[in-house]
Amino acid sequence: MRIALVLLALASFSVQAGDGLGNTAIIHGKPDGHIPGWAIVTGAPKGWTVDCCTYAEAIGVNAVLYQGVWTGKPQRVMVLNVWPRKLPTLAAEVQADRKQYRQADPAAKVTAIAVHNPAMRCAATLYQGADHVDDVVVFCDPGRASGIRLSWSVSFDDGDPAQRALLDDFMRVVVASRYMHYVASPTAAPSARGK
Repeated sequence: MRIALVLLALASFSVQAGDGLGNTAIIHGKPDGHIPGWAIVTGAPKGWTVDCCTYAEAIGVNAVLYQGVWTGKPQRVMVLNVWPRKLPTLAAEVQADRKQYRQADPAAKVTAIAVHNPAMRCAATLYQGADHVDDVVVFCDPGRASGIRLSWSVSFDDGDPAQRALLDDFMRVVVASRYMHYVASPTAAPSARGK
């Protein structure tokens, strides 16, 4: 029953890229070796804070989006990770993540989810852990020239009453995400900003 409810929420999700999103969020990174500077541009849901340089940096990710005050708990936090592409395909990234998750939690249920980002190929997985914490992870590939891959993820407690609203906001962020080549001005500091 639990898996059916989450899948129903995700399967019935249909939204245009900008629906329900407030400020534009821009998260960027400098060139690194053969990888050009990159920016991930998306919309931040109304009432959500975008952070790259305080909490995100402290937990080793590129950005976090959260509501209210930062609690340090992973539930109800959207997480962006960007890394140099190493595996040959997006499918290989997804398979490696699923293998790692199953090794950590052999009893977990793992379900593929279709996601339609019009700007880049993405693949999503719903993980329902034995710890009663569910995770949705979306891997995206902005193309070979970008030199990167990225993932968006969110966790929530099984039975969380805000699950549907959280998943709707999360999928809006994923669907609205765009890659851009980024060239920093000489005085620009790394940031996640809204405009």
